Amino acid sequence: MQRSRVIIFIITALASTIVLSGCEQNQQANAPARQPTPVGVIKLTSQPLTLTKELPGRVTASRVAQIRPQVNGIVQTRLFTEGAEVKKGQALYQIDPATFEAQIASSKAAISKAQANIANAKAKSDRYAELLEIKAVSQQDYDEADANYKSAQADLLTAQAQLKTAQININYSKVSSPISGQIGKSNVTAGALVSANQTTALATVTQLDPIYIDLTQSSRELTRLKKAIANGELNKDLTSQSKVELKMEDGSVYPHQGTLQFSEVIVDPSTGSVTLRAEFPNPEKLLLPGMYVRAVIVEGVKANAILVPQRGVSRNSKGEPTAMVVSKNNTVEARVLKTDRTVGSNWLVTSGLNDGDQVIVEGLQKIAPGAPVNAVPAESIAKIQ
Repeated sequence: MQRSRVIIFIITALASTIVLSGCEQNQQANAPARQPTPVGVIKLTSQPLTLTKELPGRVTASRVAQIRPQVNGIVQTRLFTEGAEVKKGQALYQIDPATFEAQIASSKAAISKAQANIANAKAKSDRYAELLEIKAVSQQDYDEADANYKSAQADLLTAQAQLKTAQININYSKVSSPISGQIGKSNVTAGALVSANQTTALATVTQLDPIYIDLTQSSRELTRLKKAIANGELNKDLTSQSKVELKMEDGSVYPHQGTLQFSEVIVDPSTGSVTLRAEFPNPEKLLLPGMYVRAVIVEGVKANAILVPQRGVSRNSKGEPTAMVVSKNNTVEARVLKTDRTVGSNWLVTSGLNDGDQVIVEGLQKIAPGAPVNAVPAESIAKIQ
């Protein structure tokens, strides 16, 4: 009797299990298919892109003249205001000209004496020449008279040269500026003794308009750029490549545009960089020598550039940049990218993406590779959700 009860219990349990299993299968069969996840995408379109590079630089004066005397003497007066603008040829110092005035007077007297001697020696030489024809004087007497005449002519030339030297010295006694610019402080005062070729400058004149910016670019970047142009990856734009934009120390943009002048052909071995020089107008004197600035130069034009929003690019476990792309069958496909640089809020992609690809930029947290998605323009996903 008890054995019959056990058998009945087992049969009942098996029947219940079969019934429950059938119900689960029916539920699974009737369950709805997985719905595609809506994601916001950006459709990539290649476009020509002008590539720029920001380089550090220092402001350098376009011309600097150290004022030094070219004659010896006592400074009588200073003829400028320290810190003022001076013009080319403007007198800056007056050195006592008395000594040079005396030299001029002496040279003029020597010229007059030489001219008188020439007249006397010429008359004697001409007279001896007539007498020599009738044998009234010897050949030696005539030769001496002719030599005296030629010597008097040489004395005149010497006196004239001495006068010219004295005139040059008296002109040098007025020390003038060789360039236009802003003059600094004076290193001497009235009464100071100065000498020609002295090492200490009397003052310094600096030309600030136009002004130079010396930029530094690593030799590695320069080599990469040259290779890209040689390979056809970048095209030269001669018009824009000569233009330079400047950013001030406070981050503001300098109001005037500059031009690139030249690039050094020697790499600095201590820094591994090459110097480029740009010239800028500086009418407001905003740029002063020694200031630190940053300049934006044009490297070239990339004909078919692919730009991807930074929010659509992440990093995998290897640190490689990746992007999620909608495949042809509307599933998620992970792509490993190679990027060159950031351009605004975008990455410039050199490989991994193509023109026409749909990159997912919204809804990334809800998807995984292989998952079905419903791609809509990125600005429309909020309306769907």
